[in-house]
Amino acid sequence: MLTIGYDLGSSSVKAVLMDVEKGLLLASATVPADEMPIHAPQAGWAEQPPQMWWDYVQQATRQLLIKAPQVLPQAIQAIGISYQMHGLVLVDESGNPLRPSIIWCDSRAVTTGEQALEAIGQEKCFRHLLNWPGNFTASKLRWVIENEPTIYHKARYFILPGDFIALQMTGKATTTASGLSEGILWDFATSQPADFLMQHYRIRPEMLPEIVPNFGIQGELTPRAAAQLGLAAGTPVTYRAGDQPNNAFSLYVLNPGEVAATAGTSGVIYGVGENLVPDPDMRFNTFLHVNHRPEMPRLGALLCVNGTGSMNAWLRRNICPELSYDAMNELAATAPQGADGVQIYPFGNGAERILSNRNAGAQIKGVQFNRHSRAHLLRAAQEGIVFALWYGMKAMQQAGIRFETIRAGHTNMFLSPLFAQTLATLSGAAIELFNTDGAQGAARGAAIGAGLISQAEAFSHLQCLRRIEPKITQQADLQAIYANWEKEITA
Repeated sequence: MLTIGYDLGSSSVKAVLMDVEKGLLLASATVPADEMPIHAPQAGWAEQPPQMWWDYVQQATRQLLIKAPQVLPQAIQAIGISYQMHGLVLVDESGNPLRPSIIWCDSRAVTTGEQALEAIGQEKCFRHLLNWPGNFTASKLRWVIENEPTIYHKARYFILPGDFIALQMTGKATTTASGLSEGILWDFATSQPADFLMQHYRIRPEMLPEIVPNFGIQGELTPRAAAQLGLAAGTPVTYRAGDQPNNAFSLYVLNPGEVAATAGTSGVIYGVGENLVPDPDMRFNTFLHVNHRPEMPRLGALLCVNGTGSMNAWLRRNICPELSYDAMNELAATAPQGADGVQIYPFGNGAERILSNRNAGAQIKGVQFNRHSRAHLLRAAQEGIVFALWYGMKAMQQAGIRFETIRAGHTNMFLSPLFAQTLATLSGAAIELFNTDGAQGAARGAAIGAGLISQAEAFSHLQCLRRIEPKITQQADLQAIYANWEKEITA
């Protein structure tokens, strides 16, 4: 049972070839070798050409086939796609992009979203969108309408980055309900596209592509696409999801009480609930999860802290460049819990949503030159990152997210036993670490969407590498340390 999963990020495209039934990873490829460029024509802008993504998808696919020469293209039964969220791609009638994609980290439409919130009203946005219009896909499209009307009038469809890859593969412009929700284009109250927001932004309704399910036949490889990829024409595309919902799916996080976490450059907590209450301060966002059905609601609450792994990387560059990350983790563990009074606030990577979009900057407090060493700084950094995540997680709790089990990939900050243990003890949730990633999740999703295997069977070979239980005897002391840390934030 062979499938291919793609994970389109803003840094690279990763592809895997899997035998999902056996849980075997047959080949993987990541391109380019260096990071994909992000163009910034003006301050705060971030753009990438969609054709670049498609070129790298082709290269990654060919690498898979070279690495697994025993696999015939005809044996590959389905394709799944994960992709960077919140981007905007405009294409003409032939599916050709009309301008570079305005990607997730572009902030040009912030004012557009704020004006829409004021005009539509907070209560209506809360009830129908579960979010503010914000700087999401819909607001980016409105920016194009206002600033690039010629391009807008040439556009046949607006689509998301993953939709563009699917369009190149199948020749059909499609999207998903979960994708529309991540673009703030889904009306949760009526379970249909948010017509009122599209009318407010003056988006032509015919630009909305066909909506297909996350799991199911979304189209088949055209002869042209098959030739470009080296695959067989007619191979179905059967799964699609944004990167954070897909990351949760790849960790088998599907039901209330289950939570996925990542701690790379940024830290993300993604929790699943049934009937979530929007946060009035919008410290996190709510989207449709990949397995949502009207009769079985599954909503994903997404919390992001910008300065997590980037804080750790900054310390390595500037404080201990001769140490590996493993050595840094070992050194941090030699300092006592609470780092002997040193406190670090890891908010040095731009405006933070959990701080109501304040750009607070990173801070190091309490250092005494005759008492503290690098070990104290490293421990305070890891604790500060956990504290920042917990600060947002408490808002998620108020919305209805339960933290019973937190699942994460065994990578980045979760390679530190100190970091994982601190998060488990403070949150009171067990942490389970797995060796998987978004591309593998997309490959499993493809098998499920093609009807080749059940969800339970697709994840039957996913093994927990390590489980970290909360240390209840240390919880009260850690909560007191956190309370002191939080005083600065609330002040």
